[in-house]
Amino acid sequence: MSRRYLMVGAGFSGAVIGRILAEAGHDVTVIDSRPHVAGNCHTARDPETGVMVHVYGPHIFHTDDAEVWDFVNAHARFMPYRNRVKTIAKGQVFSLPVNLHTINQFFGTTMGPAEARAFIESKADSSITDPQNFEEQALRFLGRELYEAFFKGYTQKQWGRDPRELPAAILKRLPVRFNYDDNYFSHRLQGIPAEGYTALVEAILDHPRIRLELNRAFDRSQRSDFDHVFYSGPLDGWFDYDLGRLGYRTLDFETFRYQGDYQGCAVMNYGEASVPWTRITEHKHFAPWESHAGSVLYREVSRACEAGDTPYYPIRLVDEQRLLQDYVRRAEAETGVTFVGRLGTYRYLDMDVTIREALDTGRMAVRLAAEGGRMPSFARAVL
Repeated sequence: MSRRYLMVGAGFSGAVIGRILAEAGHDVTVIDSRPHVAGNCHTARDPETGVMVHVYGPHIFHTDDAEVWDFVNAHARFMPYRNRVKTIAKGQVFSLPVNLHTINQFFGTTMGPAEARAFIESKADSSITDPQNFEEQALRFLGRELYEAFFKGYTQKQWGRDPRELPAAILKRLPVRFNYDDNYFSHRLQGIPAEGYTALVEAILDHPRIRLELNRAFDRSQRSDFDHVFYSGPLDGWFDYDLGRLGYRTLDFETFRYQGDYQGCAVMNYGEASVPWTRITEHKHFAPWESHAGSVLYREVSRACEAGDTPYYPIRLVDEQRLLQDYVRRAEAETGVTFVGRLGTYRYLDMDVTIREALDTGRMAVRLAAEGGRMPSFARAVL
């Protein structure tokens, strides 16, 4: 029997779950309070230069999940792209992640892999046997010089906290390579859709059983019109923030244009705390298959997210974890709604993980609908 589903949010979570349900013969309504689909992955052509701009900051698709890769490629033409990040420190430009070139350039050496590995180990603080925070993790595996040049100031700006207050796990996502590989990501499958992410999400939503309504805010009273709601808005927002707001970092973008090539790369980090922005992104370099005389750039500044801001990075430190537990307990008592995506589960999710979870959640919904079962509040554990 056909059911009626509401997707709150037209990002990847809502679009993919909606597509799975529509293909199974269910009726799907997708709403979004913004005037566009794709959420924070939204892309649009700059009218002055023709550059495809990543409106809420750059997104590079990278995954080892072949099914997810096949799914997005079925709805858009992907172009190969390798993210090669540069950083300015001590008056020089270096490559990130820290690799053999970075190490040799920084220390003025010509070491090979084995020699460099031993050298960095000699710089590391071996007295730290069980790193308890970001700084201890960096000092244990990188040493003070590389930590202070590339990570300390950048981390302070990105998270608005002393690195000693941040968990060690954050640094584990930044590898050190003892070869000359400067590809920021290590996943096998990497690329960017040729016509941008908005066109990709529009294609996913292009199904006769999917109805899309933009500029439409969600009200919980609307849930009675549907058999089930998939909610990708803020988890605390579902409860009108009545226990307090979960902490996020947001980004401010200072947009400027340049005639020509401003910095010669897509991403230039600024690791020193004295520079207010964390990085400058030059958007035409995210589409090297195109040619544009003009350029559009963002200076990015990270700050605490306030009411009305666009949330980007969940903080998930001690206070937020306690508040999250309270909201999750309340959410688990709700019926007729499943919380999905980055905001709905208060987790930082890459695009491929978001799509993987959406595929799995959509298929679970199809199966439970056929069996007469009920969807849980969370398809994945979030605590």
